[in-house]
Amino acid sequence: MKAVRIHEHGGTDVLVWEEISDPVIKPDQALVQIKAAALNHLDIWVRRGIPGISLPMILGSDAAGIIKKVGRGVSDFTVGDAVVINPLLFCGECEVCNDGRENECSSMGIFGESTDGTNCEFIAVNQRNLRKKPDNIDFESAASFPLAGQTAYQMLINRAQVKESDTVLVWGSSSGVGSFGLQIAKAIGCKVIATGGSTAKCKQASDLGADISLNHYEDDISGAVKDFTNGCGVDVVFEHSGADTWDITMKILGKHGRVVTCGATTGPKVSIDLRYIFFKQQSILGSTMGNVQALDAVIELIATAKIKPIVDEIFSMKKIADAHTHLENSNQFGKVVLIP
Repeated sequence: MKAVRIHEHGGTDVLVWEEISDPVIKPDQALVQIKAAALNHLDIWVRRGIPGISLPMILGSDAAGIIKKVGRGVSDFTVGDAVVINPLLFCGECEVCNDGRENECSSMGIFGESTDGTNCEFIAVNQRNLRKKPDNIDFESAASFPLAGQTAYQMLINRAQVKESDTVLVWGSSSGVGSFGLQIAKAIGCKVIATGGSTAKCKQASDLGADISLNHYEDDISGAVKDFTNGCGVDVVFEHSGADTWDITMKILGKHGRVVTCGATTGPKVSIDLRYIFFKQQSILGSTMGNVQALDAVIELIATAKIKPIVDEIFSMKKIADAHTHLENSNQFGKVVLIP
């Protein structure tokens, strides 16, 4: 089969679409023919160089496809099933996994970082990492939601515990996780303030249901939030940018407000004025990926058409360098998808 691999870290020139051996399944695994895969910023970070990555590495965390073969221990799936892959790796047997906290498993990892990933023609996957593809979406859309969808759900529902009366600000709503955060918050009934980096991205956010959309490069975010909330500030800030947005995040957060963050794309170093934290009784919540319950909940939201994966552009895997460049330049709204 062919796969996208890196043999060294660096720029897009280290991405190679090459012939490698076909995967061999274990008794508890299924062989999935990849019909579509999706990029995440994780792919860029792995390519550039994350400590501890084993090389060569097949990139990619998200994918959807068709089961071509099953091991003798597989009971929940059969040949011909259309499936999506849960990118989160976990043992499925320890106390935290049994308690529904798979993202806290001591063996927790992710396809495309901890082990070979999904940017390939075939992959061997444990049945606990498979879910049936919702019938109402195609493979390209199905490849777009597992990582970003469960991450956004984990942030808003399981960590920030948003409720219908909340006002939520979603930074970077054009990203994969941001577009899901916007939609999940609206599905609950929240008021949503979305930000985007261009007029076109702000319009797309409005089309997805944002109550107001602001350009985070040009608009007065603090002033607009103050006006929209009658000076009260927002209840929840959906944060994944980091240093560039943190000061505004803390300024616009209201009493009893919650900041929930899953990333630091623009840098991890921020400052905090503790006086505001304790005086306003605010909370800062970290969130990493999701769990099986979060993924299943997102699948249900998609299957009932309450939210939808947003596919920005589709690239052939042999054009992987172009796909990475498109994502690195923040040209997308939603997910960048690959097809073999």
